[in-house]
Amino acid sequence: MEFREVLERRRSVRKYKDTPVPKESILKVLEAARVAPSAAHKQPWHFIVVQDEERRRQLGGRQSWAANAPAIIVALGDPATSPNWWQNDVGIAFEHVVLAAADLGLGTCWMGSMYRDAEIKALLGIPEGLRVVAITPLGVPDEKPAPKERKSLDEIASWERFGGKK
Repeated sequence: MEFREVLERRRSVRKYKDTPVPKESILKVLEAARVAPSAAHKQPWHFIVVQDEERRRQLGGRQSWAANAPAIIVALGDPATSPNWWQNDVGIAFEHVVLAAADLGLGTCWMGSMYRDAEIKALLGIPEGLRVVAITPLGVPDEKPAPKERKSLDEIASWERFGGKK
């Protein structure tokens, strides 16, 4: 698939088929995160793939639909490895996950989970120094969300200084 098509096809999916995600596909998604850029090449991330049904249910929390996906990926950041940039770096790597999944025809939905850090760490045995940044269900979509309206470039970009026109 062409990159532009991947960008335009990616959607936040909240309904999944119960079709298992092949391990090869999960590995491709994780490989996309592995090659993501990071400040000073510190790579302050770690990912946990959760396929156990009960753990997925607990990870979904109030967003119970997330547990219906056959896998959930949890993104962790390591502030000790990159004190100033770990959140940005994990965000970049996680976006690689989301785009790679779209390229494979899989659905995701980026869910911020920092407010559930302690709960998720206890559930998954995550060491104290790491922080939960986000989670996403991963699976074959059972819906095709319509594109959402986006702001124009003039609304989100300036030239030379804020408000400068092209």
